[in-house]
Amino acid sequence: MASRLNPYLSFRDDARQAMEFYKGVFGGTLTLNTFGEFGSPEGADADKVMHAQLEAENGFTLMASDTPAGMEYNPGTNISVSLSGDDADDLRAYWDKLSDGGTVTVPFEKQMWGDEFGACFDKFGIPWMVNVVQG
Repeated sequence: MASRLNPYLSFRDDARQAMEFYKGVFGGTLTLNTFGEFGSPEGADADKVMHAQLEAENGFTLMASDTPAGMEYNPGTNISVSLSGDDADDLRAYWDKLSDGGTVTVPFEKQMWGDEFGACFDKFGIPWMVNVVQG
């Protein structure tokens, strides 16, 4: 898989409904995973969307999640840029450059879903997420 760059949208409690709407707009295949599926089956956020991905036939990719309780959510600033793929060397190099001089919010390391992932604001205040898919 080549690396990809796409928008990543954040919602409070309606990521599922929003992504189903976007599927109706763009078509394609929608996958949804909840927080409960990834280690929080009893929590208040168990049924909320931890990660959704829409792959449209025209090549568009849109990702989204619900913002967990306790995390800040500000409509209008609820979008990040996502870099993902399996080219670990390239993606780690992008991470190093994007996070240099910026603010790391999630250290780049192996996560509970098995991938390497990190989140940061670059030195210009743009939020980035980098995910290396583990084969």
